[in-house]
Amino acid sequence: MCVGLAARVVNVKDGTAVIDAGGAKRDVSAELLEDLEPGDYVMVHAGVAIAKITDDDADETMGILKKHAR
Repeated sequence: MCVGLAARVVNVKDGTAVIDAGGAKRDVSAELLEDLEPGDYVMVHAGVAIAKITDDDADETMGILKKHAR
């Protein structure tokens, strides 16, 4: 099973996005996604932003992960 992480895009430059995932900031590849902008939410897997998602999707995913992290 693979796990993706929902995160908010903070900055995008030269094919790399800085994301914020629950307060942790990371650099990830943004090469797979077009028109990625700060404020967008993405699903990240293995250091790569693989899909844009909605705010609601991000909230749901983060809620599930918090619930099962206990």
